[in-house]
Amino acid sequence: MRRRRRTKGDAVSSVVVVTGASGGIGRACAVAFAERGAAIVLIARGEQGLQGAADDVRRHGGTPFVLPVDVSDADAVEAAVDRVENEIGPISVWVNTAFTSVFAPFWKMTTDEFRRATEVSYLGFVYGTWSVLRRMMERDRGTIIQVGSALAYRSIPLQSAYCGAKHGIRGFHESLRVELLHQKSNVNVTMVHMPGVNTPQFRWVLSRMPDKAQPVPPIYQPEIAAEAVMFAADHPRQREYWVGSSTVGTILGNKIAPALLDHYLAITGFKSQQTKEPSDPDAPVNLWEPADGTDGKDFGSHGVFDQRAKTRAPQLWLAHHKYKLAAAATAAVAAGVAGIIRRAAR
Repeated sequence: MRRRRRTKGDAVSSVVVVTGASGGIGRACAVAFAERGAAIVLIARGEQGLQGAADDVRRHGGTPFVLPVDVSDADAVEAAVDRVENEIGPISVWVNTAFTSVFAPFWKMTTDEFRRATEVSYLGFVYGTWSVLRRMMERDRGTIIQVGSALAYRSIPLQSAYCGAKHGIRGFHESLRVELLHQKSNVNVTMVHMPGVNTPQFRWVLSRMPDKAQPVPPIYQPEIAAEAVMFAADHPRQREYWVGSSTVGTILGNKIAPALLDHYLAITGFKSQQTKEPSDPDAPVNLWEPADGTDGKDFGSHGVFDQRAKTRAPQLWLAHHKYKLAAAATAAVAAGVAGIIRRAAR
C-alpha cells in the first residue's frame, strides 16, 4: 500500500512510542510514524522482532530506539518511560498495541493463562498510560492512543480473555477521557477499534482448537490499521474511531440485537476463527516467552493471509472525512431550503 509521505509538521512531533512494535499492527504503526522522520521507540519482548522493526523504521526515514520490555511489568514500563524522557526527549505520542491471547473455550484455559493474557492485554495498556500520562500532564500536551477492537463492544467465542481485556480498556479509556475533560487538559486520549487484521499472532497464539487460528473475515492488512492510528494521532480529540465496515456492522449490530448475535456467533463463531488446516503441535507460543525472541525469528508485520487480506477500507475514508461530508450535506440542505423559500416568495 502506498502512503503519502508525511512530515513532522503533520501534528505529530518527534518522539513516538509504540508498544507491541515487533510485529503486526504495532510494527505497521512504527513504520507509518517513521515516514515522518520521527524518533520511534519500539517496545516489545521479542529481540528478533524488535531488530527487524528497527530496520524497517530506518528504511522509512525514522530513527529507531529499541527497548525490550514486558508491558505487564509496571516497574519495567515506568523505567522505560523514564529512560525515553531523559535520553531521547519528551514523548509526544504513545500508542498501546501490545497484547497476547489464548484461543480456547473458557473452560479449557487455566487461571494462569487467563491472568497472563489479561496482564498483558489490559494492564499493559494501563501501565503504559499511567507512566506517560503523568509526564504529559506536567507539560499539558501529548496524545495517547489505545488500539482497541470491535471485540471491545461485541465479544466472540474462543477469546474470552482477549475480549474481556478489550472491554476493560474501553471502560478505562472512557473514564480517563472524562477526567481529562474535567481538568480541561490539553492531553488527548483516543481509541481506535480494529477489525480482523492479518498479523503474525495467529501463528504464535496459544490455541487449543483442532485447526489453525485465523481472524474473523473480512481480514484487513495491518497498514489499514496503521493509517487509522496515524489519523487518530493527527485528530486526537475524537472519542474513538471505528476501522472497517465489519467493525461498524459489529458494533451497530450489537447495539440493535445483541441476543440475536449471541445465537449467530454460537453457530458461526467457532468455525469462522479456524482455517481448514490442522493445528501444528510444534508451532511457537508467545504467551509466556516471545516467539520472536533470541531463539525465534522475525515474523514481520504481516501474517499468512496476504492473499485474502484487504488493502483498502472505503469506510475509513468516510470516517476520516465525515465532518467535511456533514458540512457539505448541511450546505446542500440549506441551499435547497433557500431555493424553496425563494420560489415560494415569487
